[in-house]
Amino acid sequence: MPRDAASARSGNDRPGLYQEITDKIIAELEAGRIPWVQPWGTAAAKAPLAMPENASARRRYSGINILILWGAVIEHGFTGQSWLTFRQALGLGGNVRKGEHGTTVVYADRFVPEDERKRAREVGDEAQAIPFLKRFTVFNADQCENLPEDIAAVAPPPPPGMIEPQAEALIRATGADFRIGGSRAFYSPPHDFVQVPPPAAYFEPINWHRTAFHELGHWSGHPSRLGRDMAGSFGSRSYAREELVAEMAGAFVCASLSIAPTVRHADYIGSWLEVLREDNRAIVRAASAASKAAEFILGFETNINRPATAASGEDEREAA
Repeated sequence: MPRDAASARSGNDRPGLYQEITDKIIAELEAGRIPWVQPWGTAAAKAPLAMPENASARRRYSGINILILWGAVIEHGFTGQSWLTFRQALGLGGNVRKGEHGTTVVYADRFVPEDERKRAREVGDEAQAIPFLKRFTVFNADQCENLPEDIAAVAPPPPPGMIEPQAEALIRATGADFRIGGSRAFYSPPHDFVQVPPPAAYFEPINWHRTAFHELGHWSGHPSRLGRDMAGSFGSRSYAREELVAEMAGAFVCASLSIAPTVRHADYIGSWLEVLREDNRAIVRAASAASKAAEFILGFETNINRPATAASGEDEREAA
């Protein structure tokens, strides 16, 4: 998928772009790697945990692009989470180094075929748009030179001891009926409450935070909030899809707070694979819904200094 700097131009989706993305996610899951759980804090990761950001627009990437860019940071050993298009690097007075290969990210759009417009006119109906993906290429700041110092600088990791209190404050700020106790973590849709075992129940207490935000991810889907389909019974496709959304939402919230837990809620890998194999748009939809859930949760904490986020799946309309 990567392209070189000379050809870094935006382009329309080939028919198989959804399938390309889905095949890559499936391959990762089959290999036992979870794309939204990266090895931050280990020798494999040189960049601090953070949400990927367009360094020119100062906007966070969202949806499936988070997974794509996190994967590229780990694969190539980049030292930061800042990204630019070829033209954006030039616009900042810098340039992409010769020979560098970019990373393909996507932008969701819709179009109405002419025959559909004709049909709608004939019957007086509303024309139905068809969703599709556009692709464009971005480069990590590590792949550029002559950028302004504030763009090229690697963000330092947050000071120790300041992360967990911030997370706990965010949980309180949501106003959720959040209960600590028992031996299992769950969200009860009929009664609209979250329950999570105490941090002491976890071998590594930092992992409590991912579990907490996973369950708050479910909580965000209540009809009075984001209104996702919460009716699926255990083992159903809709249940697996909701688990996929909550799992990524928890990861995105933790990344936004610079919390790097090691726990992997991997119990549903088999059902996730079934969903992805049946529907090559499922991972894109789930990542989009997870971004919306994470932003909903993070929106309760006004003291968290967060850059603007592009609408999920609709990153950087200009960005090429």
